[in-house]
Amino acid sequence: MTDPAKLHQLSERYYLPVYRPHRIVLDRGQGSRVWDSVGREYVDFGAGIAVNALGHAHPALIAALTAQAEKLWHTSNVFVSAPPLKLAQALVDAAGFAEQVFFCNSGAEANEAAIKLARQWAAAQGRAPGSRVILTFRGGFHGRTLATVTATAQPKYQAGFEPLPGGFRYSDFNDLEAAEAAMAAGDVCAVLIEPIQGEGGVTPASDTFLHGLRALCDRHGALLMLDEIQCGMGRTGTLFACDGYGVRPDVVTLAKALGAGFPIGAMLVGPAAVGAMGFGQHGSTFGGNPLAAAVALVALREISSPAVLANVARQAQALRAGLDEINRELGVFGEIRGRGLMIGAQLQPARSGEAGTVLERCLEHGLLLLQAGPDVLRFVPALNIGDDDVAEGLQRLRAALQVHVAAPRGDAP
Repeated sequence: MTDPAKLHQLSERYYLPVYRPHRIVLDRGQGSRVWDSVGREYVDFGAGIAVNALGHAHPALIAALTAQAEKLWHTSNVFVSAPPLKLAQALVDAAGFAEQVFFCNSGAEANEAAIKLARQWAAAQGRAPGSRVILTFRGGFHGRTLATVTATAQPKYQAGFEPLPGGFRYSDFNDLEAAEAAMAAGDVCAVLIEPIQGEGGVTPASDTFLHGLRALCDRHGALLMLDEIQCGMGRTGTLFACDGYGVRPDVVTLAKALGAGFPIGAMLVGPAAVGAMGFGQHGSTFGGNPLAAAVALVALREISSPAVLANVARQAQALRAGLDEINRELGVFGEIRGRGLMIGAQLQPARSGEAGTVLERCLEHGLLLLQAGPDVLRFVPALNIGDDDVAEGLQRLRAALQVHVAAPRGDAP
């Protein structure tokens, strides 16, 4: 069955209605191009929400997956197998700030593990439950489990799920004085933050803010935990986003690009928190299964290569230059921000709330793009995207925006 309308009818019949997918059906991909079920081609500037870091159908990933599929799929963590152990060693070696790794299946699970680790770490120090507060920041996004949605200081994700777990406190992003005040009581055991807020609008932390948080954590005896689920794994031009800031974290969570499309998450633990969790205190049935680990090991090798990281810097410059040129012509963006190939284009205030409509225009012109809230276009293409794909994607974006600007206000496609 390839009829998009029939497939969407089936999705509406059988899926829990928590998504509103676009009215196309994607069928196959190659590199940074994808094709839908009726054969139409698209340039992919979204990469599965920053997941497909090496594009679609990367030959090295296919080879790793198929080779492992013929050997061992799953063992459980009752046994040791080579692929996850090799991946853990490679991550520790690459990170420099970590000593141990916990594997899971998603970003939410990685952050859930970090929250539990912080609480166990504080408990081991003799801190009472009331002194195990975790500080997070407005505009952040940390997942959809009950604990991680509570850590996500955005009411729209929390509404209806009350009562929420206790022990979280919120502060304003990029406001060091506010963070200092939030930690003044001495009851904060950990700070959890995205170095670049993704869903919150592609907003980078300032160098001063992130370094200031490191100093505050040191002063108050708290762990600095970085959520690099979207901004890590080469996305900003360095393997870990914290490398670009020169900040040494105590915990880093990863997912998305770590498996380059195969589900896997990880929590990297530095010296301060090593030993905080013991036997039986946490676990994951599928975490670090050989299939996921074999793919992630090759993805890590490819992403950390000088060639791919250099391409991130070069294509980021090309994308920004192209967006600046489009803006000079059409005047649709108020700000273009981000780091590396994680770029947010904030729409002008006069076009507030129009990001979703722009995405539909882009689909009409053969471009897959994301939004980060109602006012921001989000660009997170594959890290190995080529010159032709960037140029063609920008051309299609310009055409889509030309139509959007010319259309009567409120005229959705």
